[in-house]
Amino acid sequence: MLAGCAAILPQTPSAIFDLSAPEDVAGRRTGLQVLVPQPTAVKALDTDRIAARPTPSEYAYLPNAVWSDQLPKLVQARLMQTLQSSGRVRAAALPGQGLLIDYQLVVDIRAFEYRDEGAVAELAVKLMDDTNGRVVRSRTFRHAVPAAATDNASIVAALDAAMDQAFRDIARWAFARGES
Repeated sequence: MLAGCAAILPQTPSAIFDLSAPEDVAGRRTGLQVLVPQPTAVKALDTDRIAARPTPSEYAYLPNAVWSDQLPKLVQARLMQTLQSSGRVRAAALPGQGLLIDYQLVVDIRAFEYRDEGAVAELAVKLMDDTNGRVVRSRTFRHAVPAAATDNASIVAALDAAMDQAFRDIARWAFARGES
């Protein structure tokens, strides 16, 4: 009887992938402290599975491959890491870390998947003044990077490159004018 139950348990993926956080985003330093709340995403992306779009109306997932965490948590952690290593802010934090916050970077993951055009990362971002809740700036960042091949590692490398470009652009854009 136990042998039958083992067949219905989820299979362990053969590969667990992570995203990187670019470190080459140096720029003018501000004294700002920034909160990076967990991004929102549609349920198909709010998972540890790596998405692909065989058609515009269909989601699929790469076989035997997952992200190291749920995608919104992973994007949150790597965006915060990008901001910290950029030197553009005094501090970047996650909710509950006790900083006196100047701004929040509110992110909606609109796309992060492999398509015919390659790996696509699309993030809608709002820079929100934490003192009054007003949106200071908003912009959508979209990058597509072709994959070198169609194996999982090549697709994930292209997804990581697309997200790195988005993270760099967000870090440069959010504090380009040093709004305070």
